[in-house]
Amino acid sequence: MAAARVKPASVDQYIAACPPEARAILRKLRSTIIRAAPPETEETISYRMPAFVLHGVLVYFAAFKNHIGMFPPIRGDAKLKAALAKYAGPKGNLKFPLAEPMPYSLVARIVKLRVQQNLNKAKKK
Repeated sequence: MAAARVKPASVDQYIAACPPEARAILRKLRSTIIRAAPPETEETISYRMPAFVLHGVLVYFAAFKNHIGMFPPIRGDAKLKAALAKYAGPKGNLKFPLAEPMPYSLVARIVKLRVQQNLNKAKKK
């Protein structure tokens, strides 16, 4: 995929370089993450993927030929992990097939969990 070959300068550039069938999903995924995260969350490119940062990375996402990947693996919420089981890929990363509806409500839950985890970790420092 073109977006993975050249390091994009922004999330907009990343999405624009993706195949047309993935762009609308990526735009809605991005807006879902932005709505679920606090306003001080920063958007960046890391490892050639869109990433959202608040006291560390909350989530990354990337478009692949047949799916949208979301990283890092989800830990610390058994109910959420069970709800995501059908999307679990190798090493616990998530694979959302392009041929299926994107579970945006689960994405929002992931982001909220990661925000809480990162805030708790920041308080301990």
